[in-house]
Amino acid sequence: MRNPSNNNLAADLGKFILRAALAILILFHGIAKILHGIDPIIGMIARTGLPSAIAYLVYIGEVVAPALVLAGIWTRPAALVIAINMTVAVLLAHSSQFFTLTGTGGWALELQGMYFISALTVALLGAGRISIGGAAGKWN
Repeated sequence: MRNPSNNNLAADLGKFILRAALAILILFHGIAKILHGIDPIIGMIARTGLPSAIAYLVYIGEVVAPALVLAGIWTRPAALVIAINMTVAVLLAHSSQFFTLTGTGGWALELQGMYFISALTVALLGAGRISIGGAAGKWN
């Protein structure tokens, strides 16, 4: 017979692993932007006719939101911010690749797609018990 507490632990551990993987991998992009600046993003935003100051929102999408997801604080809204950030990144920098495959048959945007789907999944599942906000947290 199955032990329900083991199933809950496995589910919470799975949520934590997904949260941690998503957050850490996106944080690497954010750290690179902190260290090297966001001039290329400012240029892409300016070419769309939008105010270039919008480019600074990338720090929220690639530093603040992943840090919150990793910690398990306001996990659901933070994960949605990551999903929105990925959507904007694809629209700004990768839209020409949307319907293309790589030389090995993979989707050209599979990494961006995996980040997007992972963020949506975290937003739907919440943080779980292995989090600072706790499973019963309002936004977790």
